Amino acid sequence: MNNKEQTKFEKIVSKAKKFLSGKITRKSFLTILAAGVAFLAFSSNTAKKAFAQNTKSIAPRKRREVVTQYDLTAVTGEDPEQITRKSVELLGGMGKFVKTGDVVVVKPNMSWNRTPEYAANTNPAVAAAVIKMCFESGAKTVKVFDNTCNDKKLSYENSGVMKAAKEAGANVFFMDDWKYLPAKMARADALLQGWPVYRDAIECDVFINVPIAKTHGLGTLTLSIKNMMGVAGGARSQMHWEMDKKLPELIDFVSPDLNIIDAFNILTAGGPRGGNLADVVRKNTVVASTDPVLADSFVAKTFFNIEGMSIPHIKRSFEFGLGQQYTPKANIRTEKI
Repeated sequence: MNNKEQTKFEKIVSKAKKFLSGKITRKSFLTILAAGVAFLAFSSNTAKKAFAQNTKSIAPRKRREVVTQYDLTAVTGEDPEQITRKSVELLGGMGKFVKTGDVVVVKPNMSWNRTPEYAANTNPAVAAAVIKMCFESGAKTVKVFDNTCNDKKLSYENSGVMKAAKEAGANVFFMDDWKYLPAKMARADALLQGWPVYRDAIECDVFINVPIAKTHGLGTLTLSIKNMMGVAGGARSQMHWEMDKKLPELIDFVSPDLNIIDAFNILTAGGPRGGNLADVVRKNTVVASTDPVLADSFVAKTFFNIEGMSIPHIKRSFEFGLGQQYTPKANIRTEKI
């Protein structure tokens, strides 16, 4: 608070004292009180913005190194929670990733004001299953958030993810502007050098990426790598410019420990927003991997018949050294239950 704001605040306190001593009318006091509340709200917002502007940049997140039984698992079945649990179990279990006392971020896609049947957002049952497994493995806190494209309140509610996540015990909240910090990329020439990234996405023990499989008008498909846009601030239009270069930088910066792709219902056209039930296809599958390149290229080929390396941001992520492409050499386990 600067000197001018301090003086104004002191005047409000002085008026309050006069009211209590009977030297000022109730009507006058209420008018002064309303002005005081507005002033304090303004000061609070000013302080938040000042904090964000003056805080040092944030460094890349360090991923917890985990050796899994398979490079990727894909489980098919009728129950979304059951196949989510099985896909993680085949990797070695959530306990490989989450330890007692950990702060975990579970990042679904809940960016659109669509109800679950339109497959524009992560299946609520898949997100809830991941959260439950985190707590079962000893997590202290599980945070769930997304930088939405549509109205955040409507998107959180109508996606069904907020309700399911809260019922599973997660802390679900809207992303405050003041908590975005400039990213300090490892490479000085990175396109996202200084780009605002949400603090909670970096300052956590475990980050679990839970996208839904769907088409995307600009990026062909949105899967593990593209889902990272939900932790970045700034102008989305600018993020989409040279997206094939920026997305690899972003997922490398966040370094998810685990990627769990919801392919229970997939959106085959009209993505990422959706809106036509004819574009939704039931695949009854959940895919899990620590490797976002393998996960995305596997899902692209298996469910969309698109070569992963034909999608620019997936290919560049492979060239960036962020994972392996989908080939017969990959150690993959598929199972039906």
